[in-house]
Amino acid sequence: MQPEAVLKQFFGYDSFRDNQKPLVMRILAGQDVLGVMPTGAGKSVCYQIPALMRPGLALVISPLISLMRDQVRTLCQAGIPAACLTSAQPVEERTRILRETAQGKYKLLYVAPERLQTPSLQALCQRVRLSLIAVDEAHCVSQWGQDFRPSYLRITEFLQILPERPPVCAFTATATERVRGDIIRLLGLQDPFLLVSGFDRPNLRFFVHHPADKKSALIAELAGRREQSGIVYCLTRKLVDDVYGILHSRGFAAARYHAGLDAETRQTAQEDFLYDRKRIMVATNAFGMGIDKPNVSYVIHYNMPQDLESYYQEAGRAGRDGEMADCILYASESDVRLCRFLIENSRDLSDDLDEEARQTALQRDLDRLRKMRWYCQTTDCLRQTMLHYFGESSPSYCGGCGNCGTHWAWKDATVDAQKIVSCVFRLNQRGRTVGKRFLIEILQGQTTERVQQSGLENLSTFGIMRGESVYHIRYILDCLIAQGYLTCRAEERPIVQLSAKSGDIIKKRLPFSVKSPKGVRVVPVHLGDAVGPVDESLLKVLEQTCDRLAKRAGVPSFSIFPTTVLREMCKRMPRTVDELGDIPGVAAHKAKRYGQAFVDSISAYRRRQQGDRP
Repeated sequence: MQPEAVLKQFFGYDSFRDNQKPLVMRILAGQDVLGVMPTGAGKSVCYQIPALMRPGLALVISPLISLMRDQVRTLCQAGIPAACLTSAQPVEERTRILRETAQGKYKLLYVAPERLQTPSLQALCQRVRLSLIAVDEAHCVSQWGQDFRPSYLRITEFLQILPERPPVCAFTATATERVRGDIIRLLGLQDPFLLVSGFDRPNLRFFVHHPADKKSALIAELAGRREQSGIVYCLTRKLVDDVYGILHSRGFAAARYHAGLDAETRQTAQEDFLYDRKRIMVATNAFGMGIDKPNVSYVIHYNMPQDLESYYQEAGRAGRDGEMADCILYASESDVRLCRFLIENSRDLSDDLDEEARQTALQRDLDRLRKMRWYCQTTDCLRQTMLHYFGESSPSYCGGCGNCGTHWAWKDATVDAQKIVSCVFRLNQRGRTVGKRFLIEILQGQTTERVQQSGLENLSTFGIMRGESVYHIRYILDCLIAQGYLTCRAEERPIVQLSAKSGDIIKKRLPFSVKSPKGVRVVPVHLGDAVGPVDESLLKVLEQTCDRLAKRAGVPSFSIFPTTVLREMCKRMPRTVDELGDIPGVAAHKAKRYGQAFVDSISAYRRRQQGDRP
């Protein structure tokens, strides 16, 4: 049986996506692979197809219980025998699954990396033939990755106890070149086939906002999205609770999720969101990894994340169904301070690390924070900025992000630049260096306690920008640093200092300009026929059919068919189950199980339409 035939039978597609088949063929040939593919690009299929075709059991190592459960549920809906072993299961259930696995009942078994050290699983894997080992979220093995999990480092020990080493395939959505090297080395991949596909997700629109009042901005944003599913990420548990409380009091159908809640509450919240009983999930980054909910229409970051890897992975949970989706980030200077506090007080930096390694890890994380902050400040194309960070080139104009959708005008800021650089110069004459916040206090003429204690009230530039907002001063200051007219060295705090180019501002008095938003224009983004117009009335009927069948089966609606498949049904309006089975995404198992219900719904809709005609 050819891979395409297996793909059609179980997943309903006639052909692989561009980057899937090379990985599938290499795994089938027994070669180790590393696939770096964006969220929604179909990484799981790359090892699931070989798992179905190679003899034996595929062991899938995955970091979260929720991720494993979702994967197993999706596979079982497709008619693929799969199971998972988790710490949340009763001992009797784990014993039964181990027994059934040994009897050959399952083709895929999902486990957490910690379970590889248990004698029961080790004994099983020494008895049964392993077709492959798949490592999901493989960036967790690297201390340079954003989700480092020490337990991933034990995978190589597990491989050594196996009587025969199967092909090992590692997959992740976000990995810089350094992290990719770590994955290959730390997992012991042997002559691996490396495939790094494009990180671009054309259906995602990126926006960065700097609202004066985040709560009001969030409520206004969500007011127009009551029928859409979305995620609101917050940096801390307290912020999650606060934002959830505000939304709940305003009548929004919201759930919340963070590690401070008990397991039952978290599970209920997750299921409410997956089953569309609650449209909004307010959560920390503890929620989302592996959550395969395709109809997430937006992801809002209430706070700036600590790094671009985390942001891209979390924002990428929107639009997995191929529909247009928005990724909105609310950024503020208080976010930067909070991120820095979280980084400097992270337990991961102190556990099992000597002082030199701890300092290296700290500087690594602070450097990633600086790059995340620059993303929030840039006036360049946000898509290009993101892709450039991951080592990809792209056009400087995408037409779909917030910056490309804004009219920018160059505004003369020479006088303000002279005032800021002159203040740094006067401080330098006194042998003083200060951080950004302190510098702004001096420029504004604030008589704060530290200003009074420092004796800087008599500085000639004290209060020289009195009346200007903190945001305005910081924006000009950041532009001066970005263009090299000042430097900012991060030690205990970001220290602002003169540079070799500072004289161009205060001595040569060269002009200095900054980009200023002039207005916002709506730019259409075309994704082709896949998301083209359909009969919305028929789409609503099919969504109701989906909901009815899902409720009967006890699964989320998207587990029956995602929106993209329902849209294609609207276009083709199949008259038979065989015709419905020709639609991409309709697997043979699902066509047989659910197809007639959709054909009947379409036929009934046709009759109603014809009956309405004069």
